[in-house]
Amino acid sequence: MSVVRIPKPDRPESGGGMDKVVERRGLSNRIKIALGAVVVVLLLAFFYYFAPSANSQTVEASRLTISTVERGRFDDFLPLRARVEPLVTVYLDAVEGGRVEQVMVEDGAMVQAGQLLAVLSNSDLQLNVLARQTEVTQQINSMRSQELALSQNRLANERAVIEAELAVQTARRQYETQRPLAERGFVPARQFADSRDAYEAARDRLAVLRRTQTTDERLQSSQLAQLRASTTGLNQSLDLARASLDALNLRAPVAGQLTAFSIQVGQSFNRGERLGQIDSAGRNKLRAQVDEFYLGRVTEGQIASAEVAGRPYRMRVSKIYPQVRNGAFEIDLQFIGQEPADLQRGQTVQIRLTLGDPAPALLIPNGAFYNETGGNWVFVVAPDGGAAVKRQVRLGRRNADHIEVLEGLDPGERVITSPYTGFAERDRLSLSGQ
Repeated sequence: MSVVRIPKPDRPESGGGMDKVVERRGLSNRIKIALGAVVVVLLLAFFYYFAPSANSQTVEASRLTISTVERGRFDDFLPLRARVEPLVTVYLDAVEGGRVEQVMVEDGAMVQAGQLLAVLSNSDLQLNVLARQTEVTQQINSMRSQELALSQNRLANERAVIEAELAVQTARRQYETQRPLAERGFVPARQFADSRDAYEAARDRLAVLRRTQTTDERLQSSQLAQLRASTTGLNQSLDLARASLDALNLRAPVAGQLTAFSIQVGQSFNRGERLGQIDSAGRNKLRAQVDEFYLGRVTEGQIASAEVAGRPYRMRVSKIYPQVRNGAFEIDLQFIGQEPADLQRGQTVQIRLTLGDPAPALLIPNGAFYNETGGNWVFVVAPDGGAAVKRQVRLGRRNADHIEVLEGLDPGERVITSPYTGFAERDRLSLSGQ
């Protein structure tokens, strides 16, 4: 008997045939990329802020001066230290070199104009001046002789003209007397012709003499004028020669106090060598050095003030020396009204030079940082005080206390105003010890 096997339906060996395939739902690749980029940026920002970089430096905050930007009134003045100098100084130089024979006054004495200060001697100069004086005297005498000869020639011409006029008058009278007689036959014709010829010759001779006199007078006048001018020049030359000798007697050109006058008997000086100076007595001025930054802001006539011996005094800028040396130029100031008593040459006075009127402004304290940045940038401290970042700013006027802020800073911000030595090239500072 055969066994018929009925095929069994295929079944899974486990219950997995009853599970459904569920599709997994997650973030798309685009979102994942965006989130990754955000994380990278945050990590870089965190690293940049907290990790030191090549252009960052850690600085101890305790050695820095941190100031706050505030609104206030800006007083536009400049503090200066001025030196007392005489208002007028006249220098004494040796006009002619020589040896000191006598010293009449001492250094520091008050002298009057024309007072004899010292006597010098110079034998070579004395001989040269005497020779020059003799030469000039001879030339003057020669010119005077020429002038005398010209004068005598003029007188001779005048006498010749007078004699010629007399001869003309005599010949004319004889001619006029004989003319009616000759017409009647009482005077021979030959005699009358001789009288007429003598009259005409005398008249022609007078005309020639007058023309000659006119020409000589013109030439003589020109020669006399030249001789007199030459004589004047020679007299002046002679006066200069005599003045050279008198210059050996050193005299005070003006009244005042004689200073830097330390010559001794027997000492020799060359021509033009400085012997001393005379300072105006009781009249002084102040000379101050000003930073070249203010060259365009200082003008003549500006007012300055100072306190001397407890009393206020005012002065004005009288002269500006535009030459800049070692980063500064000089100005002169004169007192307005009475000046302080007992001012001594070389004494220093603290003054305040007014550059403009007071005005409201945004201010930061004046500090040494300005010398390194020129007012173009500063380090601004972060609100939490942990860092400081370089920022471009525009600063304006400054005085001893404050600097005017024009652009780049807001009230309440804090900046480093101490020197930037050692980190001026950095862009960011990490402040430790806060």
